[in-house]
Amino acid sequence: MARARRWTSTPPSRTPWAGPARQAIRRERTDGGGASEPRACQAGEVTSTIEQLDADLVTDEAVRPDLPWQTIVWDDPVNLMTYVTYVFRSYFGYPREEAERLMLQVHHDGRAVVASGNREAMERHAQAMHGYGLQATVARAEA
Repeated sequence: MARARRWTSTPPSRTPWAGPARQAIRRERTDGGGASEPRACQAGEVTSTIEQLDADLVTDEAVRPDLPWQTIVWDDPVNLMTYVTYVFRSYFGYPREEAERLMLQVHHDGRAVVASGNREAMERHAQAMHGYGLQATVARAEA
């Protein structure tokens, strides 16, 4: 009867920290790794950086604060058209005609906007579409 083989070297859980990788980490710590030494902030540096970040944020949000977000369903070769219509009717509560119109838009154009509103609600809708096996994304509405 053969005996079970024991480890003759370092176990796999410790190998990333052994040998050349460990030496490179030590070298990086002692050499500084190319990073510059920390320096003291000059008066006004932090404030100006924060003010610049705030200005950038205000500029980005001020561009289109009124545009809603959209849930977009994309065409795929897997799901049947009747199934996509069923999902639109059962999840969104669309009447049959509207669900079929959106399904045909997905089929012919490759995509359709199925809902619009605040971002959190659109992300919930996209996750629900993923749960049904449909490909969906969330995007800001175009102007």
